[in-house]
Amino acid sequence: MAHLLFRLRHVTDEEAMEVRQLLDEHGFDVYETQAGFFRLGVDAIWLRNPAQRDDAEALLAQYQVERQASARKAHQEAVARNEAPTWRKRLREQPIQIALVMVAVILIALLTLLPFIGLAR
Repeated sequence: MAHLLFRLRHVTDEEAMEVRQLLDEHGFDVYETQAGFFRLGVDAIWLRNPAQRDDAEALLAQYQVERQASARKAHQEAVARNEAPTWRKRLREQPIQIALVMVAVILIALLTLLPFIGLAR
């Protein structure tokens, strides 16, 4: 029976391609499924041979550790170069968008709390 190996739902195209290449390079028998038009299925990579399960999961776990380390390193380098996105930078670059988001948050909070405010009177 096939084993769900890697979900592709919120994965970037780059990461999905790297996972496909990694599994292909190590000779794992895998196939992919798509969720379909109504998103009722699962976007995933499945392992056909259950005997390869432990090796494939160990390989993917090692890949995730390496990817996390490289992402942290890239973020630290961006912070050191003062290129990392911050709240202040976003506010300077897109003040109207930030203001509209804040107004939307306040309106949603007021609409949510309005019944309770009415009960307090």
